[in-house]
Amino acid sequence: MPMFMPILRHAVAGLIVVSLADAALAQNKPDDWLTRLFQPSATEAVPAPSGGGHQWSGQSGASGNPLMTANAIRAAAADFPDCIAGLWPAAESRGITRATFERATGGLTPDLSIMDLLDAQPEFTKSPWDYLDILVDDARIARGRELLAQYAKAFAAAERAYGVDRYILAAIWGVESKYGTKGGDRPVIRSTATLACVGRRRDFFRGEFLAALEIVQRGDVPPERLIGSWAGAFGPTQFMPSTFERYAVDFDGDGHRDIVDSVPDAVASTANNLKSYGWVRGEGWGYEVVLPQHFDYLLAGRAKQMTLRQWQGLGVRRAVDKPFPRPAERAYLLLPAGARGPAFLMLRNFSVIMKYNPSEAYALAIGHLADRLRGGAPFVQPWPRDERVLTVAERYEMQQLLARRGFDIGEPDGLLGPRTRVAIRRFQAATGQIPDGFASSVVLDRLRRPQ
Repeated sequence: MPMFMPILRHAVAGLIVVSLADAALAQNKPDDWLTRLFQPSATEAVPAPSGGGHQWSGQSGASGNPLMTANAIRAAAADFPDCIAGLWPAAESRGITRATFERATGGLTPDLSIMDLLDAQPEFTKSPWDYLDILVDDARIARGRELLAQYAKAFAAAERAYGVDRYILAAIWGVESKYGTKGGDRPVIRSTATLACVGRRRDFFRGEFLAALEIVQRGDVPPERLIGSWAGAFGPTQFMPSTFERYAVDFDGDGHRDIVDSVPDAVASTANNLKSYGWVRGEGWGYEVVLPQHFDYLLAGRAKQMTLRQWQGLGVRRAVDKPFPRPAERAYLLLPAGARGPAFLMLRNFSVIMKYNPSEAYALAIGHLADRLRGGAPFVQPWPRDERVLTVAERYEMQQLLARRGFDIGEPDGLLGPRTRVAIRRFQAATGQIPDGFASSVVLDRLRRPQ
């Protein structure tokens, strides 16, 4: 799902992180007797207001955001009809007719089960190795190769037109929706309307809701086929509605930009998206590498870009016994599991994949699946599978403890991105640890100690 631009997209349906949060801040219970009467217990699920089989747990979101408390969610749900009605002027300004608006929103109710998913995307909450185990398995590799052969003409044409590697396009199809079999079962209009009026990402999703209405207005995708993930991403490669508006193309020439039922449209639209993000024709995404003994781990991270020739000069070599084909390419060092796990030199196209979904685990899965579809081998170096993965609450705590010590991590969000990694690395260096930037339980325990 290119979305999470920033919603950690799916964000799409989410890997990498992954979705993305958390320490539960204690919530003050209101004295209102009616609220308390209908307050569910911690284990009681609250059904979504209308059908669909999805249920809300009734619990506050993991992020601790005030808009994600259980009471705030209920209050927003009660105000949902007025919220939707208030979006009509914005819809009208986009050329959406009153008839289309009424057909799409008449009787619409919020899908509150989405609130349980908003703070828990897999690309941000799973370990990199668990994430890759799920997304780059034998079945997905075999099916991807079948589809590359079946739709060879469409992939070849998109590759020629946009310069994007066909194996990357097939990998996105495989990761985002398991080749169209796991694209979600929720109406996009309802999902985006819910998120436009309930929860912590309302401003972002108002735009997505209006974009979804525009898709219906234009007739590119029939309303009954506009089905997707909880975040509103749809189609085999999981486009958010606004992404569809910007990058979808009619590649089969039938007059409709139909990324749901037209493989040529879906493949070419995805290629157009990546090209617009800066995809470099003929360049890969990165290399698994082996680091020398006594390596300076402070060189890791996106800020330390060097040519592959310069990395070689520091003793970094490919994990397979091959030279770097283009030594002048620039790359940065990524250590997704710290010093105990595999190391990678990431090229510009890796950053382009992260614009599709801002998760390193997601982009690594895309790159690795593409290589496997091409006939490449598994990663050489083992993952530290004995390492305990921090909970989302612990990730929030780590960020808060780093901030208290004066490290710049931005606003704590439970997502261990580049700024948090830099802060961890600096803390590790200051306390005599290997400064690999990995958010381990050891680092958290050290942060918990009094200064």
